[in-house]
Amino acid sequence: MGGFITSNDDSTIQPFNHSTMITFLQGKLVEALPTQVVVDVNGVGYEVLIPLSSFDKLPQPGQPVKLLTQLIVREDAHVLYGFANMAERDLFRLLINSVSGIGPKTALNILSGMNATAFRGAVAGSDVKSLSQISGVGKKTAERIVVELRDKIGAAGAWEAASAKHSLSPDDQKINDAVLALMALGFKQVDAHDSVRASQTMLGEKATVEQLVRACLKKGN
Repeated sequence: MGGFITSNDDSTIQPFNHSTMITFLQGKLVEALPTQVVVDVNGVGYEVLIPLSSFDKLPQPGQPVKLLTQLIVREDAHVLYGFANMAERDLFRLLINSVSGIGPKTALNILSGMNATAFRGAVAGSDVKSLSQISGVGKKTAERIVVELRDKIGAAGAWEAASAKHSLSPDDQKINDAVLALMALGFKQVDAHDSVRASQTMLGEKATVEQLVRACLKKGN
């Protein structure tokens, strides 16, 4: 596994291979601020920088907590960044790895200003205006984000954002998840939806997301 190494200006990131990369912390929440927390793991206190989106999901201090983490190695420090879930960490990694000029600080600002689902929808929809309203992200940076991430996020980002605006039933959520999975594999939205519906009719309502996706791939629809 590897981490990342950055320069002090938060703009240059290079791969950093390290066999002891910290991928998560599980312990007791000692202190919680909107931008950072301290987690006690077996008597060792870890200071972790977090986005506001993760702060909102934290338990009360003194309670057990688990944070997914990303280690960033700078010239003058090793810094841990923490996230409440995989979607937040994945977006953080995508930003610092794929968008020129965006380092960890700006990536945290983006996560603090817009949740991961809304961000993917904004990128897929080329919504530069919404992105540029995030603290630390001007119009030029927003335009660069759209250009450099649009192909990576794809139509699935717009579909996910639109779906999040509605309260889905468990069955509809299952169909939605299967459609997203197929779109990520290159299916067009309409074809993915039709294929999932057909597979559910064939397999029954109790079919899992994995079973639906496999059936669609097997049929080649």
